[in-house]
Amino acid sequence: MNKKFDVIALGELLIDFARNGKSSRGNHLFEACPGGAPCNVLAILNKLGKKTSFIGKVGDDQFGRLLSATLEDVGIDTTCLYFDKEINTTLAFVHTFPDGDREFSFYRKPGADMMLTEDEIDEDFIAQARVFHFGTLSMTDEGIRKATKKAIYIALENNLLITFDPNLRPPLWSSLDLAREQMEYGFQYCNMLKISDNEIQFVSGKEDYDEGIRYLQDKYHIPLILLTMGKDGSRAYYKDMRIEIPGFTQEHVVDTTGAGDTFCGSAISYLLDHDIENLTAENLKELLAFANAAASLITLSKGAIRSMPEKKDILKLVSGV
Repeated sequence: MNKKFDVIALGELLIDFARNGKSSRGNHLFEACPGGAPCNVLAILNKLGKKTSFIGKVGDDQFGRLLSATLEDVGIDTTCLYFDKEINTTLAFVHTFPDGDREFSFYRKPGADMMLTEDEIDEDFIAQARVFHFGTLSMTDEGIRKATKKAIYIALENNLLITFDPNLRPPLWSSLDLAREQMEYGFQYCNMLKISDNEIQFVSGKEDYDEGIRYLQDKYHIPLILLTMGKDGSRAYYKDMRIEIPGFTQEHVVDTTGAGDTFCGSAISYLLDHDIENLTAENLKELLAFANAAASLITLSKGAIRSMPEKKDILKLVSGV
């Protein structure tokens, strides 16, 4: 059956303010970078030739209109992007450390992305996709949590492939226990999980990554788990296989924002072209190498949605040309 979209994602869409030099008076300048993990994922998918759509909410303000225009510019469908008349668009200020790591300050008490309701989730619309993607930032508060769970249920009922990236941001949760509970909800329903090194330690309580992944496999039977380890590369856990591919080192890292999302979207793109039921060790190596390369290239510029690498550049890095 032909589907209108390859991937529909639900979640947060916001402005990441990234430091970008100083003014002539010595004041810090910030660049307003469109962001939010689900749309970062969709942006790389679009670059890789996939058809995507986003379900979410922004404020009816200058930032919300900027975000809507950005999605349209990069080719992400905005049929289900809603505007909130009362609540402003969510903002995040990103502080990047010399080693490329980041710290976030969020302005989201509340933010428009939290205002998405169950009534705004359309079953017929979600059924038009092959893949449904989500994270946990759309599960921090009760209203949007209900909307997210409704969308997951619809995806299950319509046999969509479900992909999940927890994207843990501790400052946005009322308690870390609630964050863990919602992560575990997502684990129950996903076919592919992308999880970072610190997230697997957080949710499993185990220092050793392999032990943490084994805990998830035994408890939730997730078909494919992809573990990202920053500059150290990534691993795939699938059936009885454990494949590891090193990362690609970049000398001049500008901003690591969106690297994990770029990895995730690249992996989803690979799964759209291959049968998740019958992946080989060679498939998994290809998937990881491609996703590692894409994640590496996004760190060379600020922001994510408008900075996604071209497929030819990813392939060039993979092949070492």
